[in-house]
Amino acid sequence: MAIGHPFSLGNRLAVVMVGLPARGKTYTARKLARYLSWLGYRAQVFNVGNYRRQAVGSQVHHSFFDPDNTSGVAARRKVATAAMDDMTEWMNSGGEIGIYDATNTTRHRREWVTEHCSRHGIDVLFIELICDTPDVIEANIKETKLTAPDYAEVKADEATADFRARIDHYVQAYQPIVSEMVPFVKLIDMGRKVVTNRIEGYLMGRIVHYVMNLHPGIRPIWLTRHGQSQSNVRGQIGGDEPLSGVGHQFSLNLASFITELDPQKLVVWTSSLQRTVSTAKALNYPSVSLRSLDEIDAGICDSMTYAQIEERMPEDFAARAEDKLRYRYPRGESYEDVIQRVEPVLIELERRTDPTLVIAHQAVLRALVAYFTAQPRERCPRLEIPLHTVIELTPKAYGCLEQRHRLGPDVLN
Repeated sequence: MAIGHPFSLGNRLAVVMVGLPARGKTYTARKLARYLSWLGYRAQVFNVGNYRRQAVGSQVHHSFFDPDNTSGVAARRKVATAAMDDMTEWMNSGGEIGIYDATNTTRHRREWVTEHCSRHGIDVLFIELICDTPDVIEANIKETKLTAPDYAEVKADEATADFRARIDHYVQAYQPIVSEMVPFVKLIDMGRKVVTNRIEGYLMGRIVHYVMNLHPGIRPIWLTRHGQSQSNVRGQIGGDEPLSGVGHQFSLNLASFITELDPQKLVVWTSSLQRTVSTAKALNYPSVSLRSLDEIDAGICDSMTYAQIEERMPEDFAARAEDKLRYRYPRGESYEDVIQRVEPVLIELERRTDPTLVIAHQAVLRALVAYFTAQPRERCPRLEIPLHTVIELTPKAYGCLEQRHRLGPDVLN
């Protein structure tokens, strides 16, 4: 169990997706698993569709999903059971949060899920996604379903017709959550309306807060460190030193880069430290300074070089090298602390529909890049975040595109 989380292994949780196809269940499940893993929980998605593809093949006719097709119903029940058994076995072996990704559109299926989890002492939270906006559904079909294994090498018009017929079969049997005495959250029209029921405890509340702020829209997020500072020149960590001459040149290069892109409604976020604020000054966009974006607090090691730390504090130097994620500077922070501190910024980045430029520091940007690119948590402290480089992230349906723009001037990182 992750250190510092007010969450007991005695309260393991199954997050159960509910909703018609093309409503964003798998998108939400994958994002939630990434978020929880980033925070330090042992979380995993169990996608029933993957089990179905393994059992009966990728490409099946829409009639397979007809509620009157007895053989199809039996086959789907079998793969749903296999996924549930695997999830409970994984949770009984130390998993903390299992995400059961399926339609679960009938009351009977949800009762079965609840009873199965209850036998294993696992709490349940249902997340129901409801959307009747044709444009959103159509966009989801084109963005995800037509490129999925189910329709590989199938013509787009044929795939669209088959998938819509599949949706119609689920509509016939769909029973929305109404008054079931279980914890649930309904996300209606991409979170424009949220309904909750029996949400109890820290973890359920945190999950609800996260999923209600998710937005599937495609928009760029630019991340960059400040320009080279006087502390960088001297090889010192921390501090609040001004930019060097080379650092000022980077701020001009950054302004030119952003001006050429001409993003509409861009918001610039910086830390409260002068080297990031100065880097943003040449930009012709509004900026906001956030203390949550400040560099990792090096405590008593602030303004020291790594060579000085190794000489004066060899035990700390060795401990940091051995476990950089959890090592906490004396009277300072660890990378785990930084992840917790940066979480509100992450939630806001997920909520925003417009482009954002974040000018911050190495540890903070490592935490953000680790989340968006789904890096293992242990890798976070060792991700490459060089000076004078803009990292462009474009969140997509099932992942995130990453591009790096080296703006210069070249400096020793």
